[in-house]
Amino acid sequence: MGLQCYFGGTTIQTLKLAAIPASSRFILKPISKTLVLNSFSRHNYVNCPQRNPFKLLVRALSATAVQTAPITESLDNKVVKPQWKAAIDFKWIRDNKDAVALNIKNRNSNANLELVLELYEKMLAVQKEVERLRAERNAVANKMKGKLEISERQKLIEEGKNLKEGLATLEEDLVKLTDELQLEAQCIPNLTHPLVPIGGEDSSTVRKIVCTPRNFGFPVKDHLQLGKELDLFDFDAAAEVSGSKFYYLKNEAVMLEMALVNWTLSEVMKKGFTPLTTPELVRSSVVEKCGFQPRGDNTQVYSIEGSDQCLIGTAEIPVGGIHMDAILAETQLPLKYVAFSHCFRTEAGAAGTATRGLYRVHQFSKVEMFVLCRPEESESYHEELIKIEEDLFSALGLHYKTLDMASGDLGAPAYRKFDVEAWMPGLGRYGEISSASNCIDYQSRRLGIRYRPSEPTPAPPKKGKGSLAPTQFVHTLNATACAVPRMIVCLLENYQQEDGSVIIPGPLRAFMGGLELITPKST
Repeated sequence: MGLQCYFGGTTIQTLKLAAIPASSRFILKPISKTLVLNSFSRHNYVNCPQRNPFKLLVRALSATAVQTAPITESLDNKVVKPQWKAAIDFKWIRDNKDAVALNIKNRNSNANLELVLELYEKMLAVQKEVERLRAERNAVANKMKGKLEISERQKLIEEGKNLKEGLATLEEDLVKLTDELQLEAQCIPNLTHPLVPIGGEDSSTVRKIVCTPRNFGFPVKDHLQLGKELDLFDFDAAAEVSGSKFYYLKNEAVMLEMALVNWTLSEVMKKGFTPLTTPELVRSSVVEKCGFQPRGDNTQVYSIEGSDQCLIGTAEIPVGGIHMDAILAETQLPLKYVAFSHCFRTEAGAAGTATRGLYRVHQFSKVEMFVLCRPEESESYHEELIKIEEDLFSALGLHYKTLDMASGDLGAPAYRKFDVEAWMPGLGRYGEISSASNCIDYQSRRLGIRYRPSEPTPAPPKKGKGSLAPTQFVHTLNATACAVPRMIVCLLENYQQEDGSVIIPGPLRAFMGGLELITPKST
C-alpha cells in the first residue's frame, strides 16, 4: 500500500506501477521493488496478451465500452468487478474454439481460453436456472390473483417466498460469474492481419532499407561519451534527484529537443494533422479501453496510489479517449491528430550497455500521430503513417530499416505493426526509433467511438426510428513521429566529427536559431 505524506498542508500522492502490454520493444519486464516516499510504490499487475489472423475474430473479441464503475471486490470469493464491460460474442468464441486458440498461440498471448469457455458454460447453466425460477415465480404470482382458499393462498405465499430467496441467490451467482467471465475474456487479443509473419521477433520481415551506414575515418564515440564531452547531459545529478534512468538535458541538447519537437509538428501538420497537447494523467479505465492492462504482473505503468489515475506511457491513450462514447458524423472522418506529450515508463528489467544513457529512460518527450477513420480506409492510412515516419527520418539523413513485425511481437491492440529501426554507430547496432500500428476497431469498440454513415438506410424505417443509417465503429491507428531521446542518440552518433563536434542536420537548424555545429566547451 502506498504512503501519503503531508508537508505544509500539501498532500503528496505516492505512485505505484501498473502494467502496459509490450506493444513495442521499448517496454520490458517488471521491477520487483517496493519503495515509499522518495521512490514510488511499484505494484505488479498482469499483462493480457495478443492474437491471430482470423477476420471473423473481430466481432467476437472486440469490446464496446458500456460504463465506468468503481472497482469492487466480493469478500467471499474475491471476484473483482470490471470497471467497464466489453461486448464479446462468447457463443462465437465457443463455436470457433480452435481458431481462437490458434490466434492466442500465434500472438504469444497468456489469455486463458479454457477458463473463458468454462465460465461461459457455467454462466449459461445459471442463467437458464434463473429464467426457470423467474417463470415459476410469475406463475405463482398469477395464481395469487384469483379467488383462493385461505390454505391454498398460504401455500402459494410460502412457495413464492422460497422461489424469491432461491432466485436472489442465483442472480447473485450470475453477476459474479458474468464479472469473472468479462475479466478473463478481455485478455483475449485482437486479430492479426493475414500478411503478418507468424512467429517471434526474429520472424519479422524487412519492408525497406534506406541509405547505408556512414563510414567513419576515426574511432566512433557513443552518445554518452559525446554528451559528456559536449556537456549535454547530467545523469548523475538526475539519479540523485529522481533515481536511475532519469536525466537532465543541458545546453544545445535542450535546443535539440525543442527543435526536434517543433520541426516534427510543423512537418506533420502539413499533412492535415491537428496539433494537440494532452493530459499526462488518465483514468485507468481509459488505459484499459485502449488495450493496455494497468493491473498485471508485468509492471510498466506508473499509477497514483489511492486514485484511479495513471501516468501515460504514450499520447495514444489520452488522444484515443478524446472521442470516447461519441457518435461522429461520417463527414468528420478522418480525424488526424499529432500530439506532443511527456511519457512515463518503468522500463523494468532493462540492463546492459544497449540500454545505457538515453536509449531507455523512465521519462521522455514524444510526438505521436493518431488517426480515426472509416474501416475501409485504415490500411491506406497505415501506409500513410509509415511513409510520414520514413520521410521524416530520411530528411534527417538517417540510415534505417522498416520492419513488418511478427505476430508474437505485436501488442494486444495491434492488427498490424510496422517498426522503424535506425543505425546507431556508437551502440554498433540498429535501435527502434518508431512504430506505426493499425488497431482496426479493437480500441474503438472498447472506447465506444462510432460514426454514422451519411447514406440513409434503404429499408423502411421502424416507427419512430427515422431513416438514419446504423452506426459503425471507426478504425484507429497510431504512430510515433518523434521519440526525442532516441532521436538525440541517432543524431549525436551519426553526425559526430573527428574533432568531437556534432553537425546539426539541415532541417533542424532554423529551429535552433541557425546553429550548425555543437562544439566542445572551452575550459
